Amino acid sequence: MVKGTSRRVIVVDSPDPKLFEQAIFIVKNDAFSQEGVTSQQVLGEACRIARSCATHTAKPPVWKQVPIWFWLAGLAAIAAGLMAWLL
Repeated sequence: MVKGTSRRVIVVDSPDPKLFEQAIFIVKNDAFSQEGVTSQQVLGEACRIARSCATHTAKPPVWKQVPIWFWLAGLAAIAAGLMAWLL
């Protein structure tokens, strides 16, 4: 929830518009009161964060990272154990 009468925001167009159009950053009220922080630095940081989020790729699940031969070896071991148990 946004409180107060006015807020400073930065709207950055998405570097990858497949899913998102824009990123909206709400700037802290005291962001520019810190010594040495310029509006250009705040804008640059917002653009950097938007780019890093757009290029972030999700890791595949662990079971997809396991090679197929491992799954086949496991199935063969289960089948051999089942055959031994049945005999």
